[in-house]
Amino acid sequence: MQRLLPSPGPVDERGLAEAYRLPGGRHVRVNFVAALDGAISVAGRSGGLGSDGDRRVFRVLRALADAVLVGHGTAAAEGYRPVLADSPVGRLRTALGSRPTAPVVVVSRRASLAPDAQLVTDAVSPTVLVTCAAADAGRRAALAAAGVQVLVCGDDDVDLPSAVDALADRGLAQLVCEGGPALFAAALAAGVVDELDLSVAPLLVGGGPGLLAGPPLPGPAAAELVQVLEEGGYLFTRYALAGPAPPGAA
Repeated sequence: MQRLLPSPGPVDERGLAEAYRLPGGRHVRVNFVAALDGAISVAGRSGGLGSDGDRRVFRVLRALADAVLVGHGTAAAEGYRPVLADSPVGRLRTALGSRPTAPVVVVSRRASLAPDAQLVTDAVSPTVLVTCAAADAGRRAALAAAGVQVLVCGDDDVDLPSAVDALADRGLAQLVCEGGPALFAAALAAGVVDELDLSVAPLLVGGGPGLLAGPPLPGPAAAELVQVLEEGGYLFTRYALAGPAPPGAA
């Protein structure tokens, strides 16, 4: 892998981890892979867009995070499993001096996570569900009884700033959010996203959804390009993000 920006040169495996390592403190980064036309999936899965380099970046971002943040729809569609010590991510976490396991944090307004899902039954670091008070109380209780840490943040919908605060209070200050588009849009509109790590695949797909779902943001969110890596025609970018501009801002 080669670094194009800010300092051109080769990047080995340890250098890749250093390229994405964060200073201490709270930070929410969003990780996506997208085609040149903006599509984020092939036949409903992101794997059709990936490369070996993209998978290495994916593992590094998980290895550096305190927790993985994901919407329930994406977790279900992609077949999410817990981060375990004997997995490639777990071994990389150990090599980088982190705890070998990390929780997956599932965001679901309706508390849709099933108590018998692998994310629940196989988790070493307990899975966290972020939901709201409007979610069915019985479903929340069943998940808590199954070992899920249930965080109620918001009344009729998930309050993402409160959720990020609650996770940080539990020692989960640095989060990698893996989508999907609806969660990214909500997090961006709520002003809780610090960084977008976007892998750009040299592919044209067509017909698929883009990075953001739902209504337009209140105003465009400014993004500052801070890093570009390249391998096999794929570009691995890091953008520092600001919150959406207020409506009518210049």
